This record gives sequence, C-alpha cells and structure tokens, in this order.
Amino acid sequence: MKRKAIYSRATRRRQLSEESISRADQANFWEPEQQGPRLAVVLWGKAKTFAARHDRAVPAAAAVLVTLALIGGWQLVFPSPKALTQWDIDNAVKYTLAHTPPPPADSTMAAAIVAPAVVRVDGYLSPEHAAQIEKGEQAEARKRGIKLPSELNHGQDKDKTAKNAKDNSTKTPDGKTDDEHPDSTGSGVVVDDKGAILTNLHVISSTDRWVVTFADGSKSEATLVNTQPQNDLAVIKTKVLPDDMKPATMASTRDLNPGDMVVATGFPFGIGPSVSAGVVSGLKRSFIDPTDKTKPKLTNLIQFDGAVNPGNSGGPLVNRDGEVVGIVTAIYNPTGQHVFAGMSFAVPIENAAAAAGENPL
Repeated sequence: MKRKAIYSRATRRRQLSEESISRADQANFWEPEQQGPRLAVVLWGKAKTFAARHDRAVPAAAAVLVTLALIGGWQLVFPSPKALTQWDIDNAVKYTLAHTPPPPADSTMAAAIVAPAVVRVDGYLSPEHAAQIEKGEQAEARKRGIKLPSELNHGQDKDKTAKNAKDNSTKTPDGKTDDEHPDSTGSGVVVDDKGAILTNLHVISSTDRWVVTFADGSKSEATLVNTQPQNDLAVIKTKVLPDDMKPATMASTRDLNPGDMVVATGFPFGIGPSVSAGVVSGLKRSFIDPTDKTKPKLTNLIQFDGAVNPGNSGGPLVNRDGEVVGIVTAIYNPTGQHVFAGMSFAVPIENAAAAAGENPL
C-alpha cells in the first residue's frame, strides 16, 4: 500500500520557481542596461538647433541678459539709497538741533546791526563861554559866601584866573589836551547818508563846538542843523563822513507794545559804545526833569527798563531787528541822583525823524 506524501508537489514547485526568479535577477543586476543619450547632450543639441534657427535674435538676447546681470551686480555692490520716511526726517532734525550751537541772542544781533551808525558826541566850551560860566559861578558863590579855588590865589598873579578858562589849545594837569577832556559827552545816531545825526538838545546846548567820533574811530567836527526843544532833540551834521558809513534804519512805534525787547546803545559816563537791553515798560509817558523846572515837559515818551546813564542821552533805542524806534532822552531817579534807577525814557522816532526835517514813517 502506497504511502501519501506529506507535502504537496504544487507548493514545492512554486517555491522553486520563485527562487529561480530571484537568482536570475541577482545574476542580471550588474549587467549594464542599454541607455539613451545624456541629458546635457540633448539640451546642447536643442540649443544649437535653436541658435541656428534664430541666429539674429540670440546675440541681442545675450546682450540684454549680460546688461541685466551687470545692473544686478551694480545694485548689489552699490545699493540705491533707501526712501526717507517721516521718522527718518524727524530724527535727522532732532540730531541737527541737538548738535548745533545756539544762535546769538536777539539783543546781540540788534546791537550789531545798529553799531556802525552809533556815534559819540563831545562838546567843548569856547574860552569866552567858559569865562562867562566861571564868572556866573563866582557870583553865585559870593552870594552864598563861598570862595572858588580860582579866587584863592593869595596875591599871586591875577592872570592865572584867566588861564583857568577853557582853552582848546592848552594842556590839562595830566598832560592831555582839552580835546581829550570834553566839557560834555553824549551819544547820537546817523540817520542818513549825508551825515545827519540825531541827538538830544541837552547834549549840545551847554557847549559851543562839537566833535563826533564814528564807530571806526574817525572824528569830525559837526555843526548844528535843527532843534526841537519840545522833544529835547537836535540834529547836527558832520563835515566829514566815513566812506563806508551805513546809516541806521528807522521803524515806526505803532507796532511797539509793552513787553517788547529793546536795546539802548551809547556812551554812559563816556565809556563805550556800551549796550544794555530791556523791555518796553509803557508808552505815551510824560516826564518833567525834577532838577531843572525850566525845561519843557516831555510827552508821548517810550518808557523802558534798560540800564542807561548820563552819556547815553541821544543814543538810539532799537527793536529786536536793530531798527531805531526812539532816541534815549532821560532817566528818572526819585532820589535826585543822575544814575539809573530802573526807569528810562526815549523820544519816539516819529518825533525825532520830524526834527531831522522829514518823517519817512
């Protein structure tokens, strides 16, 4: 009796066929397959074919590509400036303001503008006038029982009394001529290119001869042209004027208000030119000289608090633009001393310009 096989032949046959297939694949794995042409060769061939068909357009296209490449390279090396934003502008302004020195003060600019036109006015007595004044002083002293030094000669030559009279050709005790020791000193301002100078009447009224010193140091004698006693104004004119003389510019006071900055320039006590600044304290003020009741009452004055003293009289009062708005004329001190006590007065330029013969305002 035949015995049946444990394993089916069909299964064994299938496994052999799979193994044989696997071995066949491994045997053929290293065999080179038959390949077509390489991709680069194909592309090069197509490019040559395209170039042959478009032999005129290709150079132009190549030039365009090269140009674009050059432009792109330039932009990479030298990039174009970035568009400014409002933030950039604001920060640039802040930086500039923080690193910029502050400008000069308004008073500095105003004084510099008017400086070339400011002059010193020195007055001198003639010998005859000086002798008359001395006689008057002697008469007044006799009334009071006081002897003047010139009378205390103890029997010496009486001609020495006459020698005490002012003589512009004599020497003073310190060896200087009388021209260096004027009998009065004030200020003035040149208002036209012909040499007309505005000053105060009281600056020149007590003397007979006047010498004007200009900003450049040159000097010239002056003659009286006009007076306006009701405003304590006088106009003098120099015989010689500097070639580069620049007259001051005048401005109306109708735009002047209390609190506005003003600058006074002159020669207080003969020292100068000196500059002082302040503000307008009031307008349309009146003033009566408490030391001389014979002087007329001054009206329509500009009151300001800039420091001025004897010698500033006749000098210009200017606004922040360096334009003359008044002529300094008086100070008020309740103690009676002729020194600044906080209140100064100036004649409006409208009145002063009228004294010069015309009112351009």
